[in-house]
Amino acid sequence: MSFSFLFRTVARHAVKVSGHKVVVFLGSEFVFYRHELLPLMFLTAESWLNEQAQKEGWSKANKLEGRKAKEGLMGLFVGDQAAVMVEVNCETDFVARNEKFQQLVKDVALAALAHHQNKTESKAGYVKSVLQSEELGRISVSEGASLTDNVALAIGRLGENMSVNRAVTISVPAEWHIGSYVHGNVSGQTQVSMGRYGALIIFQGGNEAERETLGRKLGQHVVGEAPLSMGNMDDLPCGEAETRLLPQTFLGDPSRTVAQFLRGQQARVLDFVRFQCGEAASEKTE
Repeated sequence: MSFSFLFRTVARHAVKVSGHKVVVFLGSEFVFYRHELLPLMFLTAESWLNEQAQKEGWSKANKLEGRKAKEGLMGLFVGDQAAVMVEVNCETDFVARNEKFQQLVKDVALAALAHHQNKTESKAGYVKSVLQSEELGRISVSEGASLTDNVALAIGRLGENMSVNRAVTISVPAEWHIGSYVHGNVSGQTQVSMGRYGALIIFQGGNEAERETLGRKLGQHVVGEAPLSMGNMDDLPCGEAETRLLPQTFLGDPSRTVAQFLRGQQARVLDFVRFQCGEAASEKTE
């Protein structure tokens, strides 16, 4: 878009909205009014352009609704005694690598965590919230816009169907710890880790200096071995088909079970969550 076209658009819209009687900004009239009107013109035009982009996004979103969106990214953030993991889907891996899509994943993760913290501010202990697509999409982000509005805007910009699929948010008491791991980590993302697989581990104990490493190792195991339930520390393993976490052969040391590894670390796992990008979408279509 050329500057002259943008300026003409800005000028016309500024006059319409502000009520000033200037119609043509040329010659001495433009020189006289430019310092007074330019800030208003550009602020008004920015708002107008955002409105137009949002309308175009919703129009495209309605056209693309129903197209399968199984690709995308997990977004994971661990803060001070709280964490969030989200899944945002798109149609292709090409769009998943786009910076605008990754910004959307980041926005969804931080908005979901803020929503969780606002709702649980007065609650003590371990609090875990699972948000599905509809509830997640209703979360407000700025100036009355929702996450669903942000998704529509991204659809308009990138031209693929997208969805905020699910989120899990947790907060833990001071004596508990949160471990995490993301597989297929997207480079360049520091605040919110992104990838195809993610895990959050809630645990107690362990050497203070090695807790981050312990949490990461446990997260790697959960991502790699995909346990479905916790099990008990004294459970006997059932071989390769074992789906309980504690009796599974530990990925980081196949000579021990997860329970045996935890005993050696003087730690215990209290809960875990595993996300795989596209698995929820696949279940809905089966």
